[in-house]
Amino acid sequence: MNSIYLGVKFALSYFTVLPIGFKGSDDLSQQRVLSSMLYTLPFIGIFLSLLTIGVSFLTQPLGWLGAILSAVVYMVLYGFIHTEAIFDVTDALYAAHSGKDPYLVIKEPTVGAMGVLYGVAFLILKIAAVSTLLMHHLFLEFVAIALISRLSLLWLIKGFLFRSSFVSSLRESLTLLPLVFITIFTTLLGFWFLSFAFLALLGGGIFVSFLIVSFTRKSLGFLNGDVLGMTLELVELILLLGVLRLWN
Repeated sequence: MNSIYLGVKFALSYFTVLPIGFKGSDDLSQQRVLSSMLYTLPFIGIFLSLLTIGVSFLTQPLGWLGAILSAVVYMVLYGFIHTEAIFDVTDALYAAHSGKDPYLVIKEPTVGAMGVLYGVAFLILKIAAVSTLLMHHLFLEFVAIALISRLSLLWLIKGFLFRSSFVSSLRESLTLLPLVFITIFTTLLGFWFLSFAFLALLGGGIFVSFLIVSFTRKSLGFLNGDVLGMTLELVELILLLGVLRLWN
């Protein structure tokens, strides 16, 4: 039980900006802790999206400004940990096209011009999409998207090899049976609230995530944690745009 508790705390501290503390004796490298951390990830999406919806209710009198504020709050709540990956991966992709070593570029602490341009373009689209979704009161769809984007990462970690010691450790801690159970449980939960619309979002999200990762691996020659972060963000954006196009 202590490993599960530590794993949940680790997930909250790593994937959110919540001030979670640990004792010096806590060993976060144990496989059971890492697996609990990963299995908590889809529920982190539910938690963050519900907090964002709460902010949107509080700021509703502000109209579109409140919706924009809520969209920014959503990304602030996870500390832009996934968003910054878009900057790094874009730089690495352009480095690969110009004959440079993309792995060295993606590890650099600085960001190139192309990374900034694509990153800012993405931020504008993400904020606009989340804001519009909230203004149309498509709250259940927003929760579903936040869940699916993170659930898809678990299947990517399980299905691909990564040039990252941390992600490799996470992959070793993932076992198929609990992952299938989490997938079935969240699918039933989503189906309860959104019926077949959730199945469409889930299938589309997982398909798009595998497509993005396969293309990136072919272009870069490797996968790492930044690719996972970029994939989460792109899956969310694509699903957001899809919902706004089809649900209205």
